[in-house]
Amino acid sequence: MLLWTFAALATLSVFIGLWQFIAALRFPLHRRHAPLAAPPAVTILKPLKGCDAETTACLTSWLTQDYPAPVQIMFGVASPSDPVCELVGELLTRFPRVNAQLVICGESLGANAKVSSLVQLERLARHPVIVVSDADVRVPADFLAQAVRPLAEPGVGLVNCFYRLANPANLAMHWESVAVNADFWSQVTQSLTLQPMNFALGAVMLTRREQLGEIGGFTAVVNHLADDYQLGNRIARRGHRLAICPVVVECWSGSMTAAEVWSHQLRWARTIRICQPLPYFFSILSNATVWPLLWLAVAASAAANATALTQPLFGVALCLAFRIASARILLTRLAGDSRDTSPAWLAPVKDLLQALIWALAFLGNHVVWRGIRYRVERDGRLVPE
Repeated sequence: MLLWTFAALATLSVFIGLWQFIAALRFPLHRRHAPLAAPPAVTILKPLKGCDAETTACLTSWLTQDYPAPVQIMFGVASPSDPVCELVGELLTRFPRVNAQLVICGESLGANAKVSSLVQLERLARHPVIVVSDADVRVPADFLAQAVRPLAEPGVGLVNCFYRLANPANLAMHWESVAVNADFWSQVTQSLTLQPMNFALGAVMLTRREQLGEIGGFTAVVNHLADDYQLGNRIARRGHRLAICPVVVECWSGSMTAAEVWSHQLRWARTIRICQPLPYFFSILSNATVWPLLWLAVAASAAANATALTQPLFGVALCLAFRIASARILLTRLAGDSRDTSPAWLAPVKDLLQALIWALAFLGNHVVWRGIRYRVERDGRLVPE
């Protein structure tokens, strides 16, 4: 009975993986459309903290958008002594015709420092469409023109987009790259086959000021860890549709150690588990490496001879071959014209580590974020410890 149970779980994991793979292939990634004839004026909010070798290129990509309507860009930083202030000052000098400014967001309004800056930047926003973007996001020149299109569709209250980790610098970062560039975005497309999107992806989000006002603005989520999830979920619960722009943006981060990657993945897992406990619990069923290997382990312990292992060995080999091949295709598809350097053979390794992270996500409500330890409440609020 145990053998057949694990064989069934292995089969189920591959079926879920195939479903995920097909959903991802059907999504129109990288597709461009004719821009709107009269696009809306846009205010871009960019909370910043520190800088690295990629920051200049990332911020420059926003200052050089090919967008015919007025654009206001506000870079928010908590302290004037932050080294990113000098960098932003140089960029403002290089692009004097761009309506951009550096804003010192010195008030600490809640546990989430990023959202605290957004609250203060929101007060200065002049235009009807608000764009929120992380500091490490680099976008193509036509991104704004493409991203505002879905917002013009009836019922759409927020637009977000898929993102890829563009510069993994070591094995641990490649592991995280496989988790994001192959698995995460395809899991989102899979979820869209079951229900409308009710959470947002935080690399870039576009919404209207009226939708922000309906949910209480950024102030409503200033004490929450998953501010992107909270914003998207609250806007969806107000009856608005969330749309995905098919243009993929890139996240260029500084080098991270294995310990930092592990901490980031664990924080992400605990955040998802708290926000969506039931779906997260059942997400382990999609692990197409753990269940086949457990099937093989049970078969080996019960086998009377080597011949009895032929079928499980063949089945596990097929499972792993599909896992690696599908990861390679998904990595390439998300990368588009860019080159993805993450090796697909890391997908089974990622699965094994992810199973451990999945278990650890249930063993505590604490996360470390920006060097501070927090307890995450059941509603997603952060409590510093």
